[in-house]
Order: sequence, then C-alpha cells, then structure tokens
Amino acid sequence: MSPTHHPKRLANCSILLLAGGRGQRMGGRDKGWIRWGDHALIEHVQGVARPLTDDLIISCNRNQDRYRTLADQLVSDPTHDFPGPLIGIIEALKVARHPYLLVLPCDAPKVDHQLLEQLHRHAGPRPVMARQGGYWQPLFSLLPVSLLPFLQEQWQAGQRSIQRALRELEPVALECPPDDPRLSNFNEPDLLKSPADHPRTTLA
Repeated sequence: MSPTHHPKRLANCSILLLAGGRGQRMGGRDKGWIRWGDHALIEHVQGVARPLTDDLIISCNRNQDRYRTLADQLVSDPTHDFPGPLIGIIEALKVARHPYLLVLPCDAPKVDHQLLEQLHRHAGPRPVMARQGGYWQPLFSLLPVSLLPFLQEQWQAGQRSIQRALRELEPVALECPPDDPRLSNFNEPDLLKSPADHPRTTLA
C-alpha cells in the first residue's frame, strides 16, 4: 500500500475484530495482546480498521478494559466455553450500527486498507468472502446485518462453522492470490519470532 494512501470511511459499514478465541496454539494466551514487532496483533489490525468506520466492534472474552480503549463497542460470547467465531459474529450483528458488518481476525497484522475496501466494494444482499487458492476465508468477509436471523437459526440448529453457514447463502468471492500475505494468520509462536517486514499501518 502506498504511504500516500488516505483511506475514506466505508459507507454504511461497521467493522468487527474477532479476539475472543481460546488461543490454544499460543498456550492459552489472549492472542490479541501478543506482540508482533512494536505492537500487539490487535493494534496492527485496529490501526487499519479505525479510519474506515465510526463503529468499530471487538469481540473479546477477557481483558475487556484493554480492548475497550481500541473500540466503540465490545461484545462477548454468551457462554464461557469459547464456542468459536460464529457466535462472536452473531453477537456483533446484534449491536452493529450500520447495515453491513466487515469481519476481520485479530491475528492478521498484514491486512491493509485496500483489502477492506475491496470487500466493501461488493456490498449487496449476499455475504462477501475472501477466497484464496480455492479456499474460502470466512474471517475476511462482509456481511449484511440482515443475515442475523439466518445465522441465529443456524446456531440454534447446532451449526458452529461460519464457513458452512455462509456458503449456504452463495457468497460473493473476493479472489486473492494463494500467497497474499494480507490474509496470513499469525496464530503460532514461530510466526511471531522474526517479523521480516512490518505492515504499513497507522496506529490509532
């Protein structure tokens, strides 16, 4: 991304950062607050998302006081067993202040404004989901808030996979190259040891 790129706010769009996981691969640590380079993972992603919305939501199940400084709203899972990202998305859809919700994971520090703008460009009645090398990436998606009743029904029926739930709705694919670093999840300790290059973000 060019350093002269000044992102504009995405119209009618709330943004959700998912930081409510168990962090099993990180020894149970709160992944959002694990550092990569000079900042925590959540700070890198928040720095990209912050200029694009006036409704930044973080889904978290611990360290709420720390996350509150980065967000306009917080949501938490209604149960304490870390049931996965689908319930975090459902809780965010309940409180989103705009007709669309852009979903991002907290452990993708190389995400950039352009990817978010590309997802938003396809806004419509169907979900928009990144697809990389033929594989769907549901944690990089744009959802109409009107999908809330459908996802609640899926949850009540026992569905726990956000990918399977959204694929029933014939999502629009945002095709990304197989080696696109913006979709890289830093979810294992080895990935955090030696950041060769830092994402070009402006931290709030």
